[in-house]
Amino acid sequence: MPLKFRSSCLIASTLDLIGDKWSLLLIRDMLMHKKKSFKELVGSEEGIATNLLSSRLKLLESLDVITKRKLPSNKKENIYLLTEKGMDLAPILLEIVIWSDKYVREYHKEMNAFENDNLDRTQFIENVRGEYRKFAQNVLN
Repeated sequence: MPLKFRSSCLIASTLDLIGDKWSLLLIRDMLMHKKKSFKELVGSEEGIATNLLSSRLKLLESLDVITKRKLPSNKKENIYLLTEKGMDLAPILLEIVIWSDKYVREYHKEMNAFENDNLDRTQFIENVRGEYRKFAQNVLN
């Protein structure tokens, strides 16, 4: 699939790839909630339509952010796992969470809380990545 970019700006170019309404939420669900199947991903609270989910998964796979595989125990079901490139989006997700907790709460009082007092961002990100790697390894075994 030929990729189109609006400009040479680093931020704009990244947003052209993963800045749509759904891609980062799918990555969040995979990384933080350990979702791996189409059924699990479509069941998320935000309610993505199946056709949009399918197209986003194909896009993320074409960008090598995720891989599509078969479960060793069920060759009929596709599972989706983050690649290292996908896991490397963890710092972006964390910074969005921190910013949202600080600035969006005034508009959305029922939003989830995030305790970030004395948060060591580097350690938090490494823990999330490590937990995901263990999860993915268990899925594949």
